[in-house]
Amino acid sequence: MQKQLVSVAISAVLFSASSLSPVNAQSIADLHNHCELSLNYDVSVEPEKLIVSEAGKEQYRIETKTLFVNGEQVSLNKQQQQLVELYTTEVSSQIPEVIALVNDAVVMASTAVSMSLTPMLGDATGAKVDNMMESLQDRIQSMAHQHGDTFYLGSTKSLDYVFDDEFEQEVEQLVQSSMGTMMLAFGGELLSADGDSFQAKIDAFSAKMETIGDDIELQMNEQAQELEARGEVVCENFRSLALLEKKLRVQVPQLEGYPLVSAETNTREE
Repeated sequence: MQKQLVSVAISAVLFSASSLSPVNAQSIADLHNHCELSLNYDVSVEPEKLIVSEAGKEQYRIETKTLFVNGEQVSLNKQQQQLVELYTTEVSSQIPEVIALVNDAVVMASTAVSMSLTPMLGDATGAKVDNMMESLQDRIQSMAHQHGDTFYLGSTKSLDYVFDDEFEQEVEQLVQSSMGTMMLAFGGELLSADGDSFQAKIDAFSAKMETIGDDIELQMNEQAQELEARGEVVCENFRSLALLEKKLRVQVPQLEGYPLVSAETNTREE
C-alpha cells in the first residue's frame, strides 16, 4: 500500500526531461494500484494509544490495552485481548515506517527536480520550483507527519488533497511561465556548444544534456533503489497487517464495520 505513496510522492513532482510537461494529477492517483491495499481511515499512534478516525471523528481507539469503539469500552476475553495487543503493536510499528518512507521520497524528489530544472531555467525560476516543492512538502506533511512521539498518517483519500486541482494548476503555471526562460537557456546552450555546423552543435548539446541526465540518475539511483526496497518491505508488512486485522474483526465483532486496511483502493469492502 505505501509503495504507492512513494510512487505518488516522487512522480507528482517530476517533469518529463524532454518535454517539461507536468504530470497529470489524476494519472498520479492511478499509481495506487502497486500494492493493491488502501488505508481507509486516518491513524494516530501515541505511546500506549492508537486512534483510528475519519474526518476528525474517532471511530475506535486502543488505549493502555483497552478497546473503545465509538467512545464505549468493549469488554474482551483473553483471546480477544491478545489479538488487540498484537494488532496495536503491529500498527504502531508500521505507521512510523510509512511516514519516514513518504517523507524521504519527497525529499529525494525535491532534490531531483532542483538538480534537473534549475540549471536549465535559471536561479529565478529555480526559486519558483523550490517554492512549489516546499508547497508539496507541506501538503505531504499534512497527511503523514511526526510530532515528538506522536505519528499521524492520513487515509488514502487524503491524497486527493495533496494532488488536487490547485496543485496541478500550480505546476502548469510554473511550466508555462518558464517556457520563455527555458527556450532562451536552450538557445544559449546550443549556440555556445562545440561544433562548426548547426547539426554538430545540436549533437554536442544533446550529448551534454544526456550527460547531465546520467549524472542526476547516478546520484539519485542509489537512493531510489533504497526507497523502493523499503517500500516493498512496508507493503509486505501491510499485507500481513491486513490478514491480522481480518482475524481481529472476526474475533471482535464491534470492529467489523471499521476495516482499516482493505484490498481495493477507495473501498471498505474486503
